[in-house]
Amino acid sequence: MENYTMLQYFQWYYPSDGSLWKKLKDEATELKSFGIDTLWLPPAHKGMDGEKSTGYDSYDLYDLGEFDQKGSVRTKYGTKAELLEGVRTAQEAGLQVYMDIVLNHLGGADETETVTVRKVDPENRNNFISEPYEIEAYTRFTYPGRAKKYSAFEWDFQCFAGVDFDNKTGETAIFSIQNQYGEGWQEVLDKENGNYDYLMLTDIDYRNPHVREEVKKWGEWLHETIKFDGFRLDAIKHMDPLFYNEWLDNMREKTGKELFTVGEYWSPGDLGSLFEYIDITEGRMSLFDAPLQGNFSRASKEGNAFNMSEIFQNTLVETRPDLAVTLVENHDTQPLQSLEQTVDHWFRPLAYALILLRNTGYPCIFYPDLYGAKYCDKGNDGNEHEIVLEPVKEIQSMLGLRKNVVHGTQRDYFDHPNCIGWTLSGDEEHENSGIAVLISNGDEGYKAMEMGQHFAGRVFRDRLNNIEAEVIIDENGWGEFLVAAGSVSAWTAD
Repeated sequence: MENYTMLQYFQWYYPSDGSLWKKLKDEATELKSFGIDTLWLPPAHKGMDGEKSTGYDSYDLYDLGEFDQKGSVRTKYGTKAELLEGVRTAQEAGLQVYMDIVLNHLGGADETETVTVRKVDPENRNNFISEPYEIEAYTRFTYPGRAKKYSAFEWDFQCFAGVDFDNKTGETAIFSIQNQYGEGWQEVLDKENGNYDYLMLTDIDYRNPHVREEVKKWGEWLHETIKFDGFRLDAIKHMDPLFYNEWLDNMREKTGKELFTVGEYWSPGDLGSLFEYIDITEGRMSLFDAPLQGNFSRASKEGNAFNMSEIFQNTLVETRPDLAVTLVENHDTQPLQSLEQTVDHWFRPLAYALILLRNTGYPCIFYPDLYGAKYCDKGNDGNEHEIVLEPVKEIQSMLGLRKNVVHGTQRDYFDHPNCIGWTLSGDEEHENSGIAVLISNGDEGYKAMEMGQHFAGRVFRDRLNNIEAEVIIDENGWGEFLVAAGSVSAWTAD
């Protein structure tokens, strides 16, 4: 995937007007011309909040905006027909499409059941704080609106490991379901809260072989229906990784396709957990570089006190670039969201240069950084906040540079706490390729960097238009490149 770039084609607060799939159809050709290669689409199935659902509160995995369920036929993003047309148009334009897969939990059950549970300590879920007793839990999913079309499978308490609500008493707590497949939690890698199997809603139990088979059949049906090119897997730190080994192997065997996959193991300060997950899944999927996103957030807040020579320290792209999907922000880290970890706007062009203008990692652009966004929501302080996210104007220029000139041998000059740079020497396959990039999080700066003797005498200009002066490469292939304060410059030959 030579210099591929992914676009997360949504944000949490995208309007609930059913327009996204139509927008996809209308913009596919333009996105490809910008230099986008792949689109990560939001969850396409019906969520428990119907047309207002982002899709992360999965209700019916088979309802892609086709059935009158949860108060609407369409999803937040449109109808099934519009989805299929949008994907087909995108693929005809040369884009690949990745579907967001949410298989950790279901929500919005159709009926309750009397279920035996044990209450657990939310701070240590391995600590049971009650004897087994019965509650009334929302654990039956019968999908009357779909009437068994595509699948007759009905979910009951034997399909779930935990819930968080007792309808009999109105109590909210974390309840471990005592079913025939286990009396405790499933084994997951994340040890936060003792065991972090339970995340939210009705937690799917993959110890149940019937569940595993149904989810496999659903995956095959989904691909047959949409004919997508890959996956983004949600909340994998809360799931048994061996299930995904089995599921991905089955999907790739049945479809005969590579089905590129990136998992969300969100662990910003814990690179070791990412390595552990890669080991147990044996490299079957890439992972989002959460540690790098954390570094970007911290660097943007600390200004010139942050040591830029350490920006890639303890990141996935530094240690396993072949499996690193790099990003600046996403729908969870954006302002007012659950994993809020924002990157201040002044630093975003610098961060995008660090993922788009290098030859390591698979960069993913966030929707508001291309389109902008404006929304209101309550913050942790209980007050309503209006958020305005301005687009990053440099992205389109960087996308063109990534396609055309980010090629050849990469030389790094990470030798100053506030001014770092790198060059790529270009190659014969890409005419006039080669680039020098310089970044400052402090004062204006300069750095001598090597481009290669084949550039001797060539004039270089800053294609981001932050520096007007030109740089002439000397007879040894070196140039002294410039950067403005708190800025980035990307130099290529005339």
